Amino acid sequence: MARALGVVCVVFGRVPMTEAARRAKALGFDHVDVVGAPVDDLAVPIGDHLAFPGPRAGCTSPAPRKATGAWDDTVAAYRKIADARIEPWPGSILDSIGACEEMLAAVPGLRLTVDTGHVACWGEDPIALLPHAGHVQLRQARQGEPQTIEGDVDFARLLRRLDEIDYRGRLSVEYFDLPEMGWPLADPVAYALALAERIRSLG
Repeated sequence: MARALGVVCVVFGRVPMTEAARRAKALGFDHVDVVGAPVDDLAVPIGDHLAFPGPRAGCTSPAPRKATGAWDDTVAAYRKIADARIEPWPGSILDSIGACEEMLAAVPGLRLTVDTGHVACWGEDPIALLPHAGHVQLRQARQGEPQTIEGDVDFARLLRRLDEIDYRGRLSVEYFDLPEMGWPLADPVAYALALAERIRSLG
């Protein structure tokens, strides 16, 4: 089944959200995931709001880094806010499927933003987390490599699984040039377009 496909603003670097949305539209994406406060009059609809550092209703926030008390603080924070999503990633308190399942059990109703690249990078299959997804970000990766053109994510199987579970959320492609976080990439736009073409070819 054909799906709307968006892009995360970070693909375009540190530009205003209005510029990211304009570029997303020009490249044929259907929506854009944005960082920070709500933005009006974008060229394409907002697919997801990314909120930092902690949870906000209707938004995705990254799981915190591992630190003393981080787990308990996160459970307490997400129990207070309905309709907030959390994004697991390597090096955070949610860096395994087991940890994600434990968090979901601790916070009834919590949904995940499943980034396929993060899960593949830590060495597991993101398909296992799709039943808990409120949003899905697509990136190819392999164990120990967070961004690749060819990798371990089976996107054909992933899309079939989304159909099986009747996933109604949005899909967004995400690559990024973040050398300060250990994630450099010379041309994230080219990588994003290559993956978008692949996803669209799968229907």
